[in-house]
Amino acid sequence: MFENLDAWEVLVILLLALIVFGEKLPNVIADGVRMLRNLRNMARNATGDLSKELGTDISLEDLNPKTFLRKHILSEEEEANLRKPLEGLLNDVKRDVQGIGDEIKSTASSLDHRTPIQSGDSAGSSASGSGSGSGPGEGGGSAPNRFADAT
Repeated sequence: MFENLDAWEVLVILLLALIVFGEKLPNVIADGVRMLRNLRNMARNATGDLSKELGTDISLEDLNPKTFLRKHILSEEEEANLRKPLEGLLNDVKRDVQGIGDEIKSTASSLDHRTPIQSGDSAGSSASGSGSGSGPGEGGGSAPNRFADAT
């Protein structure tokens, strides 16, 4: 509760408490400790009563509804039967996601703009109108037409 307070802050809080409560501070501390003991006893009694009513041993962690159902109502066999369809569904989804990931990777690698597409069609490079006098395929300084097959 006080893990983010350093020693100086705790000292200041104690001094403020001493100033506010004065001589009554020991009685206030004793009342606070007594209240905490009563709360713990009430919680212990409540779990004891629940244990007696249900006929099983219950701890505070068991009062979580999911834990309670799993531990006291469902047997291990029934819990396993409930989990089987969900585990199969989870495995199917994992397999589908892996397949989609593989398809995306292969599509991305085939569309990678860093590797030029080699094509036998050079009609697009002759229509550039550069006027350099070099014919298609002569390497007249123009970049290769990467989108010749894209139509």
